[in-house]
Amino acid sequence: MDDTLKLEANEFLPLRDVVFHTLREAILRGKLKPGERLMEIQLANKLGVSRTPVREAIRMLELEGLVTMVPRKGAAVAGITEKSMKDVLEVRRGMEELCVALACERMTEEGFAALETAALSFERAVAEERDVTALAKADEEFHDIIYLATDNDKLILLISQLREQMYRYRVEHVKDKERRQLIIREHREIVRALKARDPKLAKETICRHIDNQEISVVKSILKNTVKEEE
Repeated sequence: MDDTLKLEANEFLPLRDVVFHTLREAILRGKLKPGERLMEIQLANKLGVSRTPVREAIRMLELEGLVTMVPRKGAAVAGITEKSMKDVLEVRRGMEELCVALACERMTEEGFAALETAALSFERAVAEERDVTALAKADEEFHDIIYLATDNDKLILLISQLREQMYRYRVEHVKDKERRQLIIREHREIVRALKARDPKLAKETICRHIDNQEISVVKSILKNTVKEEE
């Protein structure tokens, strides 16, 4: 376990959520490695908290797919596998196609303005070379505007339940600096398709966007596999 692991204090959040965000960042940044066991007592001592918020945080991380429960061993940091990633992106692809089709019909002028602003915010984050979590958040906010534009509460709920599963792959995607420029271009294409209110073009554009994410993450998985074998 990384000796630099420290609690990211936040007086406005419950302790469980503070522990959750601390462990989540440690996993996404590689301080906690895939396969590494998460022992409640050890983590509690390291972070200076009781076992209860650690246990609750680990359950939340399991829901995100960042942690797996290993029989007779307990919790461990989940590895990124091609199968798990494809499962998530297959579901995302289907839901996002529906989202952009509905957004073509229902997005307001205010929605288009917000979407363009979000696209520019992502571009600015890339230009300023912000960290991967900030980039992932900016990308997430862009897509959130499209989801809200559907005005379909059930669809928005389903997407929100999947977003935590998508988060890790979103982070992996934005780690690659060359891919960031591709994302910028794809965001612009998505905006143009929606403003044209062309559902066919919007579906093609969003599918290409997700397909490229899959290609990027598969490359990352293969690269990490080679490193582990060396």
